[in-house]
Amino acid sequence: MTQAPTPTADTVRRLVRSLLKDGADAGKSAAGPDVRPVAEGGGQATWWVGTRHVLRLAPDRDATVRQRRELRLRDLVRPHLPVAVPTSVAHGEWAPGLTYTLDTKVPGGSAEEHDVSAVGEADLAGLLTGLREVPVRQAETLGVPRAAPRSLEALRRSAERAAGRLAAADEFDAVRLQQLTAPAAVQLAAQPGTAVLVHHALTGEHLVVSADGRVRGVLGWADAVLGDPAEDIAGLALAVGSPAAVRAATLAGYGARPCLRGLWLARCDTLSRLAERLEGRGSSPLPLLREQLERAWEAILLERVTELRDEES
Repeated sequence: MTQAPTPTADTVRRLVRSLLKDGADAGKSAAGPDVRPVAEGGGQATWWVGTRHVLRLAPDRDATVRQRRELRLRDLVRPHLPVAVPTSVAHGEWAPGLTYTLDTKVPGGSAEEHDVSAVGEADLAGLLTGLREVPVRQAETLGVPRAAPRSLEALRRSAERAAGRLAAADEFDAVRLQQLTAPAAVQLAAQPGTAVLVHHALTGEHLVVSADGRVRGVLGWADAVLGDPAEDIAGLALAVGSPAAVRAATLAGYGARPCLRGLWLARCDTLSRLAERLEGRGSSPLPLLREQLERAWEAILLERVTELRDEES
């Protein structure tokens, strides 16, 4: 297998110079456009280009397949959403068999930088509603894969072990997990026939939030699947907190079952991820994992799994 070249600032600058006409982006000089990697260190696959564009380079063949699918998917979902989706102004190959897309930057910060306001929660509700309205068959035609719902009971068992390790490290009170009993986990199993388009990566960095708390856009569509809508509710719990996530899902028309399922998916995930990181596995920053755990475990009004048999959502 051929080793993919490592992109450098010169590589990016030469590519962008061929794509942007004079004056097409701020930060341009005689040496070419101002380019800088979005993330410090690691694989430099995403670059800021001036002030108005972002260049994303697929580092391998799998990422290339997902990027090509993502470009088509963004066009499919855009009419259904009340928030912005990035637009590609140019795309092609930056190395043999490896694609790129030069996207317009969606103005705003991230949900890690700005709190989401009450009006922003309505934006999130519109996002969840729009995702549910995207025709599943059309998404499937684009190659969006189906993903089977995760077993909440299996996650609960893993979370129990993780909670014990975190309790020993004085990171978490393991008693809190007892709210999710084995029967409750079974009761919160995903319902058949509820698959929708799921963004599957609604992290804080993928939500574009303005200074006034409005959600202005959603980035990172490469991991979208057709599956369990509770996964996106779980993602929002990590990004903006469980109360805001549940309020947004309720506004979007989801009932108690998917809301509680999403809540407990997020809570179990945060326990397992933090425990793994403390054991030296994974690369996510510890402060972020601790913050996500705190957000997911924020109390909501509906905490107990009671009688859900009459729920239709």
